[in-house]
Parts: sequence; structure tokens; C-alpha cells
Amino acid sequence: MVKKVIKKNKKKVVKVKPVKKVKKLVSSKVKKTISKLIKSKVSSRNKTIKVAKKKVIKNKKVLKKKKIVSKKGVKKLKRFVGNPIIHPARGMYWESRATFNPTAFINNGKIHVIYRAVGESDVSTLGYAASRDGYNLSERTFRPIFIHRNFSKSESGFVFYSSGGGWNGGAEDPRITKVDDKLYVTYTAFDGWGSVRIGLTSISLEDFLNKKWNWKEPVLISPPGEIHKNWSIFPEKIKGKYAIVHSLSPKILVDYFKNLDTLDGKKYIKSYFNGNNPVWDTGERTIRGIGPAPIKTKLGWLVLYHAMEKKDPNRYKLFAMILDLKDPTKVLFKSKNAVLEPDVFYENEGYKSGVVYSCGAVIKDKNLFVYYGGADMVSCVATADLDLFLKDLKTTGIVKLNKK
Repeated sequence: MVKKVIKKNKKKVVKVKPVKKVKKLVSSKVKKTISKLIKSKVSSRNKTIKVAKKKVIKNKKVLKKKKIVSKKGVKKLKRFVGNPIIHPARGMYWESRATFNPTAFINNGKIHVIYRAVGESDVSTLGYAASRDGYNLSERTFRPIFIHRNFSKSESGFVFYSSGGGWNGGAEDPRITKVDDKLYVTYTAFDGWGSVRIGLTSISLEDFLNKKWNWKEPVLISPPGEIHKNWSIFPEKIKGKYAIVHSLSPKILVDYFKNLDTLDGKKYIKSYFNGNNPVWDTGERTIRGIGPAPIKTKLGWLVLYHAMEKKDPNRYKLFAMILDLKDPTKVLFKSKNAVLEPDVFYENEGYKSGVVYSCGAVIKDKNLFVYYGGADMVSCVATADLDLFLKDLKTTGIVKLNKK
């Protein structure tokens, strides 16, 4: 029905446009952008929310259908539409500022995630979360599961080190590896003033699953006075020995140990390091280091690593390579292109713009799940069909012919 408005001073009936037409006018504006709809006085809050939900659903459908493939390169990892999966918890003093750079391992189909957390104290600690499907979290702790205690400040000098916000030191960027019934964690041990070294700790799988955080007393395994990051332990022994990869450039360096207990804090692994080291300059300096612990595949050890391209030097990207199973210093295949690069808002809006930084990856249901930090602020996940990913890496990656 057409409403009628009768003015008091004039005996004249004014016809107002039908409500249906007004609705059509409103909907046409809504389709352009949500921001215009908000500015429009005609729209209500409920209509805004309704339209926003429709837009999100539409974007999800587009992302699912779209296959991101680089030209003549390996298919890129597909981001989860629900990213980020871990946000800073504003009410938690220990993780109120950042929750990022996660590592992960899988046990009986359940994925366990350990992430770096920074709170009001500006100390980096480690938090815990878990997922059954790899995407959605089913558990999350309300307190840190591991706190690195700074060692005595016996070293002299000061190093310039951008630690992603944890200026009071702590445990940064963990890499967890399950070997038999034990879990090993390597991490960057920063004391907040002048020492950036590699820490090592461990815990029994049983204690971890029961959430009894009985971590072994950590030790520093890299030499003092040097900056070291990005070390990881292989998930199974190679020729009967534990293997630790501690450099990808200028050469791949792997050290072997019959027992990791020999690393008692007095013996150190010598490696290339970022600093006054002439050898460092001979390598591919765009390579920053390994990401997650190596993953055993039918082609060899799958290694995801961080690098910055010369044509795009200000952005951390993720690349892939395959190492020989028996001799992981041999590169069999190497991706020509980045498999993940910081292109979306949550990888650019944080403490460091243009950063994707992964410390954990697992295989679940024949899919590769890669857990990574975005902009040193949040934790995310991206996936790929493992067989297709390996096929692309083999056929379109650079084949390295080893002279041995």
C-alpha cells in the first residue's frame, strides 16, 4: 500500500515512493562496498552485518575455486580462509601483543602447535594449541608451557638484533621434532642485550600429551659471541645418528650425534653465522635459513626455507627444496619461485610488514599443512596436496646435479 502524508497547513496529499523502491535503491548501493552502505543513512546496522556476511561467504567460494599457480613454477600454498588461526589474547599478560611463528607435530591424527608469544613483559615465551582437522583449534592453554631463563651475562658487547618485539629476551621461533617417543625443541635464545644463540630442550611424548611440562634443563648449543638462528633436528636418525641441520648457505651443514646429551652446554656446533664472517659473504645471502623441521617424503627430505629475492629484498618468503635422504647436504630439487609470500593484510599489518615465517609443518590426510607467522603478529596455516606439490617441485624446480 502507498502511505499518505497529510500536512497540517495544506490540505494536500503527498504520495511517498513505495517502500519496495527504496529497498532497491539501498541494495544497489550495498553491492558496491560495505563502507558506502555504512555511510548511507538509509541502511541499518542489521542490514550491514547481513551484507558483510554474504560478502565473506562469496569470497570463501572464490578462494576455494581459485587455484594459485605461479608461471612455470611450483603451485603456491593455499591459505586457510579462516586465517589467522591464533590471535594475541588481549586479556593474557603473556600473549597480549603477539602470537606468531608456530611450530607443529602430529601424533595419532592430532596436530599439536607451539607458538611464540609476547606480552606486556616483552618476554618471548611459548604457548600451546591443538587441532583435530589442522585448521580449527580444539585446545589452547591459558599460560606459557615453556619459559627460557636467561643465562648469566658472561658475554661482552652488544648485538643489534630485531627480535620481533621480545626485547626482554626469551625463547623465540621454536622448531619441534618428534624422534621415537621423545620431543626435541630448538629455539633462538635471546637474552635481551647481546646474545643470540640456539637453545635446546626436550620432553617425553607422554608428559607432553598429558600436559605435564617437564622440560629438560635447556642448553645452548651454538658458540657464544655469534648470532645464530634457524637450526632444526631431523625427525628420524640418519645412519643411526641424530642429525641437526644448522646452515643452508653458503653450504648445507649437518652435524651428527649418537646421543644429543653430548650437547651439554659446554660443547658447541660450529656453523656459519651472520656477522663478521668472510665465509658468509660467499653464500647466497638472500637465504635466511630453514623453516620447519625437514619432512621425509618419497622424493627425499622436504625442506621449506626462508629467503628474500634480490628483486624484492624487503619481504620474507617461503621456498622449498628436496634433500637426499642418506646425505641431506645434497640438493636434488629446488623451487624457482616462492611457495608462499606475504600478499594479504595479516602478513603485512603487524610488527614487521611483509613477513611469512614458518617453523612448523606436518602431513595429514595426504595434505601438507604449513604453520607460519604473519607480520610477527599472528599465526596462520596454508596447505597443499602433498603429491601434487612434490610433482611440481620435481618437474618445474631447479634440478641440482651433485658432483660426487
